[in-house]
Amino acid sequence: MKSILVPIEDHGVVEPILETALLLGRAFDSYIEGLAITPDYPVVLPVDIAIGVPSPITPENRMEMSRACRERFEAFMVTKQVQRAAAGLATLSYGWRQDGLMEDAFLGAYGRVFDVTVVGRPDGGNGQTRLSTVEASLFETGRPVLIAPPTFPQTLGETVVIAWNRSTETARAVLGSIPLLEKARRVVVLELEDWGVPGPSGVELVRSLGRRGIQAETLTVPDPNNRPGEVILSEAGALGCDLLVKGAYTQSRLRQMFFGGATSHILSNTAIPVLMAH
Repeated sequence: MKSILVPIEDHGVVEPILETALLLGRAFDSYIEGLAITPDYPVVLPVDIAIGVPSPITPENRMEMSRACRERFEAFMVTKQVQRAAAGLATLSYGWRQDGLMEDAFLGAYGRVFDVTVVGRPDGGNGQTRLSTVEASLFETGRPVLIAPPTFPQTLGETVVIAWNRSTETARAVLGSIPLLEKARRVVVLELEDWGVPGPSGVELVRSLGRRGIQAETLTVPDPNNRPGEVILSEAGALGCDLLVKGAYTQSRLRQMFFGGATSHILSNTAIPVLMAH
């Protein structure tokens, strides 16, 4: 994971996101790039020019918002003594996307040339990462997405739990997590009874990982109340997990909106980093 993209919106949980990205970056001597983002506002002039009411969506305000995001990102990196990227520098470094304030749609496309995008937990609270930002990363980049919890972790990827439901989405998440699995001290393939889709068992996944030199173990637990998201987080916590690997939206977003689902619950409630892919 040599290149990490971090979308920055000037809200209250930027630092935990950056701390999580830095943990990942230190593990792989990565390049970390910041990008200023905003909701998909139209660019218009203020309506009430006569009384001088500024609009948050004017070109001038977009420039100011972008500048604030960049200053926050770069101040963090300087404080952490991370070097600015330069030609020939192949160690931990940072840079900034110069093109001003971008919408979520741009993030989804731009993230395709990075190994991973790091975003915050979208729990719907004021000042939190927007769900649309997370979903743009998950659905459009084609790359894994690391969800940072509101309180940044002290470690990342020492004990990894794979929430295995045999789905295509989870298979992609596992593939995207291979560099971290190779460094982990413990890998647990977690299955829930009567949960998931038809496909290879956890034992078969362990066998496949073993061919890469990744030693993993299986654990199957009951889910009597049909609340897989809650059970996964509970078991991950009990195992001392500092990274959860899971496929995103095996069920459709619309179904999860109305009926709930493991992805929605984990996105809203996780206290540990989660690596997801769709």
